[in-house]
Amino acid sequence: MFGTLKTLMTGANARAEERVRDIYAIELIEQNIREAQANLNAAKGTLASLIQRERSEAKQLKTVQTRIQDLTQRAQLALEDGNEKAALQAADAIAALENEEEIRKSTLTRLSERIDQLRQSVEQGHRRIIDLKQGLISAKAVRREQQMQSRLNKTVNRSSSADEAEALIAEVLEKDDPFEQSQILADIEHDLSHEGLAMRMANQGYGASDKSTGADVLARLKSKTTS
Repeated sequence: MFGTLKTLMTGANARAEERVRDIYAIELIEQNIREAQANLNAAKGTLASLIQRERSEAKQLKTVQTRIQDLTQRAQLALEDGNEKAALQAADAIAALENEEEIRKSTLTRLSERIDQLRQSVEQGHRRIIDLKQGLISAKAVRREQQMQSRLNKTVNRSSSADEAEALIAEVLEKDDPFEQSQILADIEHDLSHEGLAMRMANQGYGASDKSTGADVLARLKSKTTS
């Protein structure tokens, strides 16, 4: 039972997380780009420090090599002059400088390798951020289209003012004509008062009509013409 509840809660949390990620997808993309840009800036700073250290080591190596050359020439001059003691002192100094030279060469080699690796990482990171920013522009465009489509769907599908207007028009058109209804009621009242009975009988030729008809007028005109 507890295992089932735990599974359901885990699934609910996962769905909730997915909904949050979907709602705030653009904000999350922007935040990730900012973090990637910060990491890239830090890598650039490290690269700049390594390059600066490499240049400093190269200068110091050049200084050591210059001193070695200088002391070598002086030791040779001392030997030529027969001053072996001075030549030996110079030789000891040269040996120490040569050891330092090897250490600095090794250091420069490691720095150069590290700089090459980090430079490649920085270039890759730079290109990736450019791609991410382009993707962000596309994602924003798609999100705007989705929002517009969603609003359009809501306008079309929901019971809107237009739907209410259509329903009212249909109701009005389906209602009976009040003028026709009043005329029918008048006819019914006329029949109930028996006033219409004399007219119907007069139309059938039983007695005179109390109303003038077109036939009466035509007969009267004919009589005037013949007279």
